[in-house]
This record gives sequence, C-alpha cells and structure tokens, in this order.
Amino acid sequence: MFDYALGGKDNYLADREAAEQVQEALPTSLAAVLENRRFMRRAVRHLLDAGVRQFLDLGCGLPGRGNVHDLVHAADPSATVVYVDNCPVIVNHYQALLSSSSVAAAFDADVRHPRDVLTHPTTTTLIDFDRPVGIVMTSLLHHIADEDDPTGLVKTFVSAVPPGSHVVLSHYNPDGRPAEDRAVAAAFATSFGIPMAERSAAAIEALFGDLVLLEPGLVEAPLWRPDRPYREPTGWLLAGVGRKV
Repeated sequence: MFDYALGGKDNYLADREAAEQVQEALPTSLAAVLENRRFMRRAVRHLLDAGVRQFLDLGCGLPGRGNVHDLVHAADPSATVVYVDNCPVIVNHYQALLSSSSVAAAFDADVRHPRDVLTHPTTTTLIDFDRPVGIVMTSLLHHIADEDDPTGLVKTFVSAVPPGSHVVLSHYNPDGRPAEDRAVAAAFATSFGIPMAERSAAAIEALFGDLVLLEPGLVEAPLWRPDRPYREPTGWLLAGVGRKV
C-alpha cells in the first residue's frame, strides 16, 4: 500500500484496492506517506552532512524511489546500509536489488527483538558499533504495541551505538486529526490486521529517551527542516531526529 501511495510498481491488486479504499475515506492519508518519505530523505541527508556513514533501516518496507542506500551511496559509495523487515517479500526485493553490493544488504527479522537484529551476521559484518550509526525508524513504532515496550526497544538499539549516532523517527499522530478520522483509521487498521498504537505527542517524544532532539524538535513531518515549498501538513505524522551525546 505504501509503494502504491508513492507511485511505485511493486504492489498487488489487493494493495491498490485497499489503498484506494483508505484514500476515499481519508483523502489526506496517502499524502502522509509522501510526507514520511520526504522527511526520511531530508533526515538521512542531514546525517550524511554530520559525517554518519552507517545506516540501519528498521521496518524498511518495500524499496521505492530514493531509498536510504540511494541517498547514502550518492554521498559516499563506501558507506554501509542494512535493511531489516519481517516480511519475506520485502526482504527478497531488497536482496535482488542489492545482490551485487558489498556495502548494503537486507535480512528478515522482527525488530521487537532488537538483540536478534544487532547480533545478526549481516549487521555485524556491515556495521561497526565503534562508529556512529544512523538508526532509521520511520512509520514503525506506531505498529509496536505498548506491551511490546517500544521505548525499551529504542533504548536497546541506542545502547548498542556510540555517541554521534542518531535516531530518525516518525510516528502516527492521532492528535493531528479529528476524532472521526482517527476512528476510521482505527477501523481500517483492524480490518487489515495492522496494529496501530495511538500515542500523544509527549509519549512519542518520550520514545527518544535520553537522546537530544535536534531542532526544530518533534514536529509535523513536513516542518522538519524543509528544503523546498510544501503543502499544508496533513497532521497524520510527527517526526524528529535525536542524537546520542
């Protein structure tokens, strides 16, 4: 569905039909997918400017236009990127795309078990935990229920990386939409079997733990360091970048 919303080709009829149902009921929802993608791209470019040359993209989703490795390797072809998702279809797409690469790879794992991700041979081969790492968690944590401890999950990943590392995070913002939109979104999530945790802005900011939030803080996704004119934010997403000091 995300791929379809971004104008990609790697989607099925069921994905397209579901995405169109959502768009009909919630016209701004698919625009939020583009907001998320553009935020990720700006944040990754910022990390590259800050000297980060290793990236761990968690819950990466299907490859599309302007993937993390595309941005990273345009700046430094020797920089490393590891993609993680618990969907074999997604991982197979990345593995085919990256089959000739020695500096980018993907594997199947559940990010709710961070130690499995951090100790996976692909991670330990491509990521040097003595150097700063960019951890990308865009549109991920609202799919992690409170009982799975998303705050602890972030903390475990952050504890494995040195100062100078960053977390790029975006999250569903229920307070940014009217109650009726939230109810419709919740109904769609339930019908699709997709967990969707509703958290306040304060609870989302708390996910960063002891990280220092970069300016402008936790804001609607298009407002995070925009590099071009943008449409009025949809309100669906809050986004921010935290730095480990």
